[in-house]
Amino acid sequence: MLSNDKLKRINELAAKAKSEGLSLKEQKEQKELREAYLKNVRMSLKNQLKSVKVVDEEGNDVTPKKVKR
Repeated sequence: MLSNDKLKRINELAAKAKSEGLSLKEQKEQKELREAYLKNVRMSLKNQLKSVKVVDEEGNDVTPKKVKR
């Protein structure tokens, strides 16, 4: 998970970009922070999907084999 400091910095840079614009250094920092954030979200989603179980109306496990792997 991304630290609160990094999340706060992402929001600061977004606000500054809207109000006055960012320097090249800040743009690079924003891009790196956003990539780290997206990587974290994707990893979290993949982990969540690994625990998904599909069950039909009769209660049978019909989870696709690809998902089980």
